[in-house]
Amino acid sequence: MNRSRIADLSLLLVAMMWGCTFLIVQSAVKVLPPLAFNSIRFTGAALLLALITAVFYRREWRLLSWRMVRHALLLGLFLFMGYGFQTMGLLYTTTSNTGFITGLSVVLVPFLSLALLKTAISRYTWFSAGLAAAGLYLLTFTGSALSLNKGDALVLLCAVAFALQIAYTGVYAPRYPVLPLAALQLALVGLLSTLASLLVEGPAPLAHSGALILKPEVLWALLVSIGPTSAFAFWIQTACQKYTTPSRVAIIFATEPVFAAVTGLVFGGESLGLSAILGCLCILAAMLTAELSPGPAPAAQENEAAPGTVNEIDQRTGG
Repeated sequence: MNRSRIADLSLLLVAMMWGCTFLIVQSAVKVLPPLAFNSIRFTGAALLLALITAVFYRREWRLLSWRMVRHALLLGLFLFMGYGFQTMGLLYTTTSNTGFITGLSVVLVPFLSLALLKTAISRYTWFSAGLAAAGLYLLTFTGSALSLNKGDALVLLCAVAFALQIAYTGVYAPRYPVLPLAALQLALVGLLSTLASLLVEGPAPLAHSGALILKPEVLWALLVSIGPTSAFAFWIQTACQKYTTPSRVAIIFATEPVFAAVTGLVFGGESLGLSAILGCLCILAAMLTAELSPGPAPAAQENEAAPGTVNEIDQRTGG
């Protein structure tokens, strides 16, 4: 199995982790507000990656440069904007609208990939992205129609931010060591989430976070979020984007709501109608089409031997 296939399977694992833990996080943010939760989540994830780097990959810190710091912070800014606009949008729009519009990043990424990486948009990519978008609509708006409101503009900005994060990760991942790039990115998200929590939610949630963290639903959600779905997820994403295209990453990540729907069905007592099932099938078909179709080699592969980078994907994803 070549590195591109390993990368895609690893990214599918990330999407599965995000989707399967949605119910856990949803329960936690009812106790600890979202921005305060993200503050602890991403700060903890950044510290975890920094510790792993210091213990097992110490030489990567020696490759730190101001250029890498600037690029890592740019990725962190996009990631924070994605979560921030999504949270603000939820105040004014429905969960269904939020899920669908956020998922539209799958359509935006090919355009950004073309602009940033000069990656050609093949007919397979267009078909896969369109099929994924249709699947997201069917999965999200079961039995209802899309009705737009003012919060949707904020969620659209969220989709653009997530698309930029994926596209620019494709630009920067081949240039720098993976762990510091991911750790610095998450550190900025944690810092900005802390500031946003103080401004929007007030000082009370963070001031009382010590007591709130001890609640089982919050503690369990943070343990899952800090490690598997933040530190390791973005470690895997950064490493794997050396070997696959941003467009393919976006299509793979579109499977997240499929895993969320299945988790809700099995553990949350939810049900799936015919429309939702068709939506899941469309998204899975889009992923398979993207995976099996021929495509241009990602720009990262052209830079595998670039000096000052670490390219062994097994070291990155295996920990």
